[in-house]
Amino acid sequence: MIEELLLGLDSEQPRIRYGAAKALRQCSEQDPAGVYPHFDRFLALMEGDNTFLRWGSERILGNLAAVDRDNKFENVLDRFLAPVSGHEMIGAANVMAAAAQIACAKPHLSDRIARKLLQVSRATYGKPECRNVAIGHALRALDRFFPHLRNKRPALAFARKQLANPRPATRRHAERFLKHWYEISHPR
Repeated sequence: MIEELLLGLDSEQPRIRYGAAKALRQCSEQDPAGVYPHFDRFLALMEGDNTFLRWGSERILGNLAAVDRDNKFENVLDRFLAPVSGHEMIGAANVMAAAAQIACAKPHLSDRIARKLLQVSRATYGKPECRNVAIGHALRALDRFFPHLRNKRPALAFARKQLANPRPATRRHAERFLKHWYEISHPR
């Protein structure tokens, strides 16, 4: 079935192409080991021109981290995280969500992932407000794998800075993050 869905990604008909992408994402959630042999195909799609396939591939790759027995993420992590730096906020948001999955599945990569996510405050997207939205996504991602970080201080400092973020939703993410993790990181 996975082979047929992969063929569907090349269809000229958008309905088939996007239906196949959606089904493959579901497969990657339910049976990541069955999709894992096609890791390189999704990495290539992630860097392609079709935004829908790109965003779906980012999420699929995040799902594959749990079964990455060949340690492919170690070699492609910088490529995978590149969208965080900018151009497209939705792509960056998808990568950040997937990066949290990777960090949870591969805790030894957590600090490396966090360093890249913290660079979001210098990212350039279509509009300045997009950066504030992306910062909120970074906070949510960091929240998911914060316990795995060896160096927690930069993430806490990043969250503290966002208490003054002009976007109310991002400020709330920062407040929740700090309320949840500061007491744990700094017991009395």
